[in-house]
Amino acid sequence: MKIRTIIAATCAALTISMAAPVSAHDGETETVTKNFEAAIPNIPGKSLLAVEVDYAPGAASPSHTHAKSAFIYAYVISGAVESKVNDGETRIYRAGESWSEPPGATHSISRNASKTEPAKLLAVFVLDTNDKALTTPIR
Repeated sequence: MKIRTIIAATCAALTISMAAPVSAHDGETETVTKNFEAAIPNIPGKSLLAVEVDYAPGAASPSHTHAKSAFIYAYVISGAVESKVNDGETRIYRAGESWSEPPGATHSISRNASKTEPAKLLAVFVLDTNDKALTTPIR
């Protein structure tokens, strides 16, 4: 199965959701909505999971890591998201732009680049099926 097919199927699954609010750095909130989760039939032990992250104006995620096995593809749906992964540059991604995160990466910056407009991104994880903690804050 081609990665484009997987991503297209994930995007089509955006209508299936359950939301859970998460606190952000400055009191603003982000909302993380699980949109899709399935075992990958031709890769035993691996699953595909997609979440939508809605950032209120000025909202941010705490510095974090993801499941150790997780390869992540992030796509900005609307607005602008500022991001820094590992020792990479801090960059602002706008609607239609994307980046990836390798397994074991540290995501030190993930926030809405605007104080006045909301932002939304889609994060697609390919990870070990038994990995349950998707995000672990760095303290």
